[in-house]
Amino acid sequence: MATASMEDYLERIYQLIEDKGYARVSDIADTLEVHPSSVTKMVQKLDKSGYVVYEKYRGLILTSKGNKIGKRLVYRHELLEEFLQLIGVDESFIYQDVEGIEHHISWDAIDRIGDLVQYFKDDPARLNALNNYHKEEE
Repeated sequence: MATASMEDYLERIYQLIEDKGYARVSDIADTLEVHPSSVTKMVQKLDKSGYVVYEKYRGLILTSKGNKIGKRLVYRHELLEEFLQLIGVDESFIYQDVEGIEHHISWDAIDRIGDLVQYFKDDPARLNALNNYHKEEE
C-alpha cells in the first residue's frame, strides 16, 4: 500500500506523463517543490514497490500498477475539487482543502461523493436549489 507521500509522487508522475509524455526527476522536483535528491529517493522506493521502473540518468516509466493507481489518484483529486466547487467552497481554499483531505478519505467515500456530484450534474435544478439554500443561509 502506498503512503500519502508515495501517492503524491505517483499522482504527479502520472500527470506529467499524461501532459508531456515523460516525467524526469527535475520535472517532478519542480512541480512538487522539493529537492531532486528527495525525488530520487522516492522514485527508488516506488521502483522497489513496483509502481515505476527507474533507471538512473535515463528517467522513469510507470508500471501498469503505477499507471492504474496514478490514474485513480488524479481522479480522486479532480473529483474532490469538483465537489468543493459544487458546494460553493471559495476557489482560493479548494486546492489546499483537497490536499488536506485526499489522503484521509476512504475510496467508499470517494464513490459516494462521485454519486453526489453526478446527482447534481444530472439535474441543474438541484444545483440551483443548493445555491439558493446557500444564499438564504448567508
